[in-house]
Amino acid sequence: MTLLGLWGEHATDYLLVFVAGTTLIFSIPISFAPLVWARLFQWRIPDDTDLAVYFGRCLGAFALLFEALMLRAAVLGHDIALVFVMLMCVCAAMVVIHIWGAIRRQQPWTETAEIGLWAAFFALTWLFFPVTAAA
Repeated sequence: MTLLGLWGEHATDYLLVFVAGTTLIFSIPISFAPLVWARLFQWRIPDDTDLAVYFGRCLGAFALLFEALMLRAAVLGHDIALVFVMLMCVCAAMVVIHIWGAIRRQQPWTETAEIGLWAAFFALTWLFFPVTAAA
């Protein structure tokens, strides 16, 4: 028995919920108000913030582009298996990045807590993988 795609028939619903949540909680705030978002997540803000704002906008732009790809896959079914593979890669990378920050003690507790969040997103993405689209 394989768990890959166990809930695959609900793949588009999963993407729609994922897109709505992450767009509102992460992507839009990071894109347009990165320092407000950073303060909410307990980051210490240095005196010179221009670089942090720049990197926040860049990260937010990439996140919003990926959100659009996920929404397109969920609504139209275009490249849905590829989007799921990409989402699993993003989730895995976020787990590694957050573990690295925790080991180096370079992030607030809210970011360390995201290790579990991204691991859960990885597991959910695995379970909702649209196996029929990949076949």
